[in-house]
Amino acid sequence: MLLCGVYGIAGAQSSHAPVDSSKLVYAYIDGRDTIPWVVLPDLDVYANAPKHLQRRIREWNRLRNAVYVTYPYARIAAGVLKEVDSHINSFPTKKAKKEYLREKETELKKQFGPKIEDLSVYQGKVLIKLIYRETGTDCYDIIKQLKGGFSARVWQTVAFVFGSNLKSDYNRQENADIENIVEEIESNPYYYNAYYYQFRHYN
Repeated sequence: MLLCGVYGIAGAQSSHAPVDSSKLVYAYIDGRDTIPWVVLPDLDVYANAPKHLQRRIREWNRLRNAVYVTYPYARIAAGVLKEVDSHINSFPTKKAKKEYLREKETELKKQFGPKIEDLSVYQGKVLIKLIYRETGTDCYDIIKQLKGGFSARVWQTVAFVFGSNLKSDYNRQENADIENIVEEIESNPYYYNAYYYQFRHYN
């Protein structure tokens, strides 16, 4: 019905609108009728799938959404750490280093603080793993390096209260689902380029 409707509209407009020969599509010719032939992407329907499969699909969609939301922040974290590491040793005094780190922290809070605060606990857990993936260091050690051991312990306690762990690592085999979703993002030019132009300052 949809194809017929499209064909009917095209036929009604053919006598008034010029033909745009730059748009070529396959067509099925039946006598004097020419019907456009367009291949639509596959659509999987899980309405009557077994309950365990439906549960798996819901879990996958939840994880996929969380990775798409948090992956840019993990890349930002990696970019910031790279920038800090390249500049931190250029400051002559410990006080100057602390001032530099405080300025970076203020800058990041101003730009990303509200967005990070809006993340769910589940998204936060995914972000911790992605930060490890991008930096090779867990969040506890990152905080300890930049803010000191006391701050790291405080934030670890807060994380435990919400059922998370700043020392979570990342293994590409054990976290195969996350890895597959990240590879999907990196192979998607629209998403990846949109990310790059928005956050390129932190790479």
